[in-house]
Amino acid sequence: MNVITSVDKAPERAQAEEALATLKAWATSATQEEIEALDPAVSRLLSQTAAYPEFNRSYPDDFAVGDTYHASLPDLQNGPSSLIRGAQQQIQHVGISNFRLPIGFHTRDAGDLILETSVTGSVSLEADKKGINMSRIMRSFYKHAERTFSFEVIEAALDDYKADLDSMDARIQMRFSFPMKIESLRSGLSGYQYYDVALELVEKDGVRQKMIHLDYVYSSTCPCSLELSEHARATRGQLATPHSQRSVARISAVINCDGNCLWFEDLIDACRRAVPTETQVMVKREDEQAFAELNAANPIFVEDAARLFCEQLLAEPRVGDFRVIASHQESLHSHDAISVLTEGSTFEMQSIDPKLFNTLFHVG
Repeated sequence: MNVITSVDKAPERAQAEEALATLKAWATSATQEEIEALDPAVSRLLSQTAAYPEFNRSYPDDFAVGDTYHASLPDLQNGPSSLIRGAQQQIQHVGISNFRLPIGFHTRDAGDLILETSVTGSVSLEADKKGINMSRIMRSFYKHAERTFSFEVIEAALDDYKADLDSMDARIQMRFSFPMKIESLRSGLSGYQYYDVALELVEKDGVRQKMIHLDYVYSSTCPCSLELSEHARATRGQLATPHSQRSVARISAVINCDGNCLWFEDLIDACRRAVPTETQVMVKREDEQAFAELNAANPIFVEDAARLFCEQLLAEPRVGDFRVIASHQESLHSHDAISVLTEGSTFEMQSIDPKLFNTLFHVG
């Protein structure tokens, strides 16, 4: 009896390579119709393997960019208006936010300081322009960053990138944390308090304004809660404590300085005169007791805080228009108490940013 065995054996790689070479050789003289007639899959196979360039996969360390090569590089941001997508409309602000570098600052009490600074720079963009080269903002600022800081240095940087980017309006804002040594209330200890400060230079329609923004953190004791606590003590002999909470005021002001600088420390001192219950750095038991007494001597509603800060700013000739935003982050309620007070037209707000008061939280 004869037994016939059929064995299906998969082709080896060498056989596949030989078949592919044969297929490629045939395809060089075949028409596209002949290739499609053989099998549509052949066309797809050949398109992936035939005439595909071999790219260099190593980084060319020695490659240098010459003038001719540089001129050949595409620059879509400076392309024609036909490349604009969306409405052909002017953009009021376009630029970069939060690029950081060390900047030197003059201080009233501690000489010069080098502080890490976050810079936001933007310009207006006309309706018929595609975009801007944003690196020019950084390059313009770096040209002046190593000079000891002043508003004149910001102005020089603004002049540079306003000219480089051919813009009508421009603005620079610099944010940093300003350290100031503070003594405790009674123990004689001292420690550094850090203040969030931003300096801003804005040019609009050819007019420049210098502004400062300062976050001042303080404790606010509720006057109503204080009176109710004392009533419980006096009428029923019941121990009760008034509620108080960490609070933040953001002071924004136009600076009017004609040779007489408004120092960071000057604005901080004005805030302390308005609301002396600033949160403490170094605290021993005698300091904690003193702080409780200081709060009892200065109970304030959020409305009081806004008006007390306003009183000090109105008395400062180096301050023009200003805005006070106060947030008392309640220990009694599950919500905050807030107030906004403006003087002059610069900081008037028809609409409030939905996240504005979320930014007033102090996280230490």
